[in-house]
Amino acid sequence: MTTDNEMIHLRRCVELAAEALEAGDAPFGSVLVDGDGNVLREDRNRANTVDATYHPEIAVAKWAAQNMTPAARAKAVVYTSGEHCAMCSAAHAWAGLGRIVYISSSKQLSTWMDEMGVTSTSPINLLTVQEVAPNVSVDGPIAGLDEEIKVLQQRSFQKG
Repeated sequence: MTTDNEMIHLRRCVELAAEALEAGDAPFGSVLVDGDGNVLREDRNRANTVDATYHPEIAVAKWAAQNMTPAARAKAVVYTSGEHCAMCSAAHAWAGLGRIVYISSSKQLSTWMDEMGVTSTSPINLLTVQEVAPNVSVDGPIAGLDEEIKVLQQRSFQKG
């Protein structure tokens, strides 16, 4: 069950994903929240406008590793528009961050791409967070909001 406060963070992820799409990047956004519910950092995808490794999940993990104690990182939650890719899952685990709450899953993204006849250009395999980082607590997808992400992803595929 997603709480009202969690929905605020998840809705912000949708906004960040939309900002990324408008800027020419893939529609992904993430929010880092501490154990008391305070937003510490947020970012959006910049894989096209900065470099291919600039995913928001990595950006918040790097920030957390540099600015939070290990205990604080373990209590933190990363809210994100889409399930972490393998690269981001690894960064999350290595940074020692806590729970991940994602709106749409990697499996959903793959299904949407298949529905649109889009071939993945990813240089890595599509893996779940749990396959890469089995000790990270994960919740998602979030029904309803996942449909909003689907629309953003469809717009992204149509631009490509």
